[in-house]
Amino acid sequence: MKRIRQILCLIVGMILLGGCGMERPDTVSYVLEAEPSRLDPAMTTSLAENNTELQLFEGLTRLDEHNVPQPALAKSWDISPDGKVYTFYLRDNLQWSDGSPITAGDIEYSWKRVMNPDTASENAYMMFCIDKGEDYFHGKAQAEDVGVTALDDKTLQVRLTYPTAYFLNLTAFHCYYPVPRKLVEAKPDTWAADAEGMVCSGPYKITKWIHSSEITMVKNEAYWDADAVRLPYILFPISDSQATRLTLVESNQANMTVEPPPADQDRLEKLGLYHIAPYLGIYYYVFNVQKPPFDDVRVRRAFALAVQRQSLIQHIVRGQKEAAYAWVPPGITDAATGRDFREEGGSLIGEDAALARQNLAAAGYDEEHPLPEITVLFNTNEMHKAVAEALQAMWKDNLGVDVRLVNQESKVFMAARAQGDYQLARASWIADYVDPMSFMEVFSDEANDAQYHNPEYNGLIEAAKKTNDEAQRMAYLHEAERLLFDDCVIIPIYYTTQPYVAQPYIQGYHWSPLGLVDFKRAYIANP
Repeated sequence: MKRIRQILCLIVGMILLGGCGMERPDTVSYVLEAEPSRLDPAMTTSLAENNTELQLFEGLTRLDEHNVPQPALAKSWDISPDGKVYTFYLRDNLQWSDGSPITAGDIEYSWKRVMNPDTASENAYMMFCIDKGEDYFHGKAQAEDVGVTALDDKTLQVRLTYPTAYFLNLTAFHCYYPVPRKLVEAKPDTWAADAEGMVCSGPYKITKWIHSSEITMVKNEAYWDADAVRLPYILFPISDSQATRLTLVESNQANMTVEPPPADQDRLEKLGLYHIAPYLGIYYYVFNVQKPPFDDVRVRRAFALAVQRQSLIQHIVRGQKEAAYAWVPPGITDAATGRDFREEGGSLIGEDAALARQNLAAAGYDEEHPLPEITVLFNTNEMHKAVAEALQAMWKDNLGVDVRLVNQESKVFMAARAQGDYQLARASWIADYVDPMSFMEVFSDEANDAQYHNPEYNGLIEAAKKTNDEAQRMAYLHEAERLLFDDCVIIPIYYTTQPYVAQPYIQGYHWSPLGLVDFKRAYIANP
């Protein structure tokens, strides 16, 4: 049966690739894990979409191999002494892939489009550090009030609400990519839904998009740094099946993809195909702190203390994940000290079944006074199901508590979490930029999934945003993180990694800890 399944997967893979994937020895073929809904940087949120956009678009900056923002569309910039005004100077002769000029006006238009309430972009919050950006999004200001101004075709001035130490990192984020105004206004709903007429600014341009099958790109000769781009072609086949994606790579129908099945890890390591990229994220469970019985911090703490992470990672999750005992992952340097933020902050939650039972008893629950029915929510996925079942068993063994597991399709699940229609739910968060604030801001929002509204926490986050003193900023963030665990808002499970498979002849690509792979300088060596 195993051999039959492999043959079937191979047949499916050949159909997906249409027989054209590896005809060119100078083509990198990366199998996407999902079909992009569109390739509009203002609107997209999934990694499959953002990885595709990274090849097609360019921001004012682009992250280098050390994940440091480097000049891209902007050749240089000035920053005011108070850290609140940035002036960007664009390169000479910047062009879209159709040869038309890229101007500072295009960037002003694109950023304000993200913040425009009519656009309804889920990424708008990424621009709320810009003066009047949040007010504009909420209908309290006009577009002309927002602190983004094209002084001329090559100069962009940005006014910030508060000093933002990571603002240059933000300008490399996908919602900060400029988009072609004429095309967007001519085809507002469809301009990024197919390859026809699509205009790009990045290392590659799109030439074909067969939906649910493959995306084809060629080198963009109009790109400002075209000399650094070595591959003439990139192919992105599409499959949501882990087994199919793996079979495509092993059979050389493709040469790279993400998330191979955990059960295949040992075999793939022996073949030299298995790799682990850094990934700045966390897998966790979140409490609805307003819903009984989790409106009692002692009950929340009991459930958190009863989780045994190492066993979960060793037997189920694998992928060289690291057990999480706090919120912000390792891999973010404190600019004031040069040390890792997580190393400085240490562990903020432990594992102690006896203490967990004590907390539950203190909240008034025991064999004679059992907890009310508890439902644990997760979105449909084999790994999420396996983790939920393992946690269910831990809570039974360590607390004597029965929980009911409910899985939902992802869109329904995300809506339920956003509306607070749950008690305890699976969650994950991947950094949008390399700074602790990308994590800490999650629970300061009045609309956060946990329904957590602590004025002291919000005050610490606001204080961290407003200071221009890096040491003080980090101190505020550490204090806020400790408060998050005093209130036991989440159960951290593990810090993420990005397992992927790649043929050894693919060289020069770069995985960022944001989960993106950049093929700008990729090449094929001795295939």
